[in-house]
Amino acid sequence: YRDQEGAFLVEGEKMVAEAIDSSFSVLKVYRLAEVGAKAMSRLSQTATPSPALAVVGKPEGLMLEDFSSLPSRGLFLALDGIRDPGNLGTIIRLADWFGIDALYASPDTVDVFNPKVVQSTMGAIFRVRFHYCDIPALCRRVRSAGGNVYGTFLDGRNLYSQTLSPGLDSPSVIVIGIQWHFSGSRLRSDGQAFHSAVPRGPQRFRITQCRRGHSRHRGGVQEKTGFEPIRQTR
Repeated sequence: YRDQEGAFLVEGEKMVAEAIDSSFSVLKVYRLAEVGAKAMSRLSQTATPSPALAVVGKPEGLMLEDFSSLPSRGLFLALDGIRDPGNLGTIIRLADWFGIDALYASPDTVDVFNPKVVQSTMGAIFRVRFHYCDIPALCRRVRSAGGNVYGTFLDGRNLYSQTLSPGLDSPSVIVIGIQWHFSGSRLRSDGQAFHSAVPRGPQRFRITQCRRGHSRHRGGVQEKTGFEPIRQTR
């Protein structure tokens, strides 16, 4: 439905207000007091119908194939294969809080307009630029522009003993994803083109608190890695 209609739903007074105040196109707003409980329950995707619901148009350019418009500076997150809607929503919310300039996700990352993703962003989805793209190609583009590509590997250096660039003078991208963090096999399988984008040296990091194979640490890994450059500059 979302792809066919080019639209998605947001529920709740706060989320609807966020949508109306954003650059997104709000196609229709339904309110419980106007349409009644029965109609709202048919429209709602939650167990208890919200007092307000909006149909919002999906933005254009969600799938990015041309990197010519990539900003010459800024701090970006690249998400590799994030499958859990709640995790993606949390990352978007944190990116908004920390002022991340844009999020880029691999095509197999969960749909950003999945209802669980949308709700868990708590409105941040309307403020954070989000694109799907080829992550290795993005990393190559950042490197060719003189920027930095960071990632977590088992053979990397201690994250907290390094100085990371927050992207003030050139683009910096941090790639995070559960499979990549624990083994690097996912993105390495795309060939040496990506592997060489994060060379052995100061841009390959490890987070010493996490143990291999423990997926329950996923949220902490993403938060500690993705927002460490900003923490260092505060």
